[in-house]
Amino acid sequence: MIKSPIILGIDPGTQILGFAILKGGNKPSLITMDVLKLTKEKDIYARLQMIHAKIIELIETHKPTQFAIEAPFFGKNVQSMLKLGRAQGVAIAAAMHFNLEVSEYAPKKVKQSITGNGNADKDMVWKMLERVLAIKKQPKYYDATDALGVALCHWYQMSGPMLPTKKIVKGKKSAKKSNSWEAFITKNPERISKK
Repeated sequence: MIKSPIILGIDPGTQILGFAILKGGNKPSLITMDVLKLTKEKDIYARLQMIHAKIIELIETHKPTQFAIEAPFFGKNVQSMLKLGRAQGVAIAAAMHFNLEVSEYAPKKVKQSITGNGNADKDMVWKMLERVLAIKKQPKYYDATDALGVALCHWYQMSGPMLPTKKIVKGKKSAKKSNSWEAFITKNPERISKK
């Protein structure tokens, strides 16, 4: 029996770091999501140490088999980019210490995967996460839902329509047909946006 993957999703930040633990399988389910607030600590190196300690704590507690993190976006503020890159690097180093394979997703890729729109706002992403995972209460910070979005995006990449499927030999059907968007929509009706 194949064990369901446990995915640790991270939305890196030096002020607020979002994290989420998602159980994979046939239908993904939320284990936990929250944030690590770092604003009370003024020293950037102390913040990085707090990030490292939190990632280690999450890994030791939940035993994830997969690690997914949002890639830094390219903004105009170089200092912010450097700080974000450090936060991401510390989180990745903690995951690699436990021999977890690291997967990195651009913000647009996460939004596209969750909502079907790479330019979706944070509220649209939350509403889709709420619906797909049947979450009852919205967290206080979008950083937590961003982390959950990264974890769900990773789950979709692991189990999505582009993965090889069993070939259908009868008639003229082929593996290509079972990999089609039509087959994906049939298997995943909850991912269809109804406007």
